[in-house]
Amino acid sequence: MNQIWCNGQWLPADNYPGAAQDRGAFLGLGLFETMLAVDGAVVFADRHLARLHKSCERLGWSVDLEDLKEIAAELLARNSLATGRARLRLIVTAGSGSHNDLTPGADRLVWLASFPAVDSSESLAVCLSRWPRNEHSPLAGLKTACYAENLIALDRARRLGFQETIFLNTAGQLCESATANLFLVKNGVLLTPSLDSGCLPGIGREILCELAAAHGIQVEDRLLLPADLHAADEIFLSSSTRGPMAVSRFEDKHLPAGTLTATLCDLWHAAISR
Repeated sequence: MNQIWCNGQWLPADNYPGAAQDRGAFLGLGLFETMLAVDGAVVFADRHLARLHKSCERLGWSVDLEDLKEIAAELLARNSLATGRARLRLIVTAGSGSHNDLTPGADRLVWLASFPAVDSSESLAVCLSRWPRNEHSPLAGLKTACYAENLIALDRARRLGFQETIFLNTAGQLCESATANLFLVKNGVLLTPSLDSGCLPGIGREILCELAAAHGIQVEDRLLLPADLHAADEIFLSSSTRGPMAVSRFEDKHLPAGTLTATLCDLWHAAISR
């Protein structure tokens, strides 16, 4: 039987220990990180932890997970996922408490679960979302349990025949997709929306920008508009568990396989294998 790690204990995966009044469950007051593991080790664990700590600070929380790598390694071994690729989901909930107070309850949960890795599509068809991302939201840049907005937008895209959807922000600028960061290529330059757009500071985004710069690829982190999507030579999405995912169609525009996207895929796979 699969297991999870929760507040220092090992529990059956189907025995969720949360309180009925946990604000993470019914108010979405929680944070999470989704991480890639390769051969029993978390990839970019320190970066995920650093982002989680920053997010906790914004909510006035703290979390002690300095032994995350060891916990993850044991969890993967217990669930027969220590070979090859797997996904880990680290979740922090608020626990029970007042609706107008963010203070974590004594029954708040910090738990880690593991799953088989999902193979990413070779290419994606994407559309624009009909709903904007609020770059002024107090949740902008946080990976929170308030995820229904993403799922509703993603469901609409899939019903229209697309695999993903791209959010604009309230200023009409490009932001991110429902589950990944956005990259464009124009004239050999790698472009990605600025964090000022309200997008998540993705770990994959961070790594790819560093890899590109280290290999002589010009990178621009700036405000982008829908016109930039239509003019792009290449488009790809990226997440920390799936890496770069080429976009073969943006609405009615078909894009050929891109050489820079392929190069970054190779650099990504080399980086995670290390």
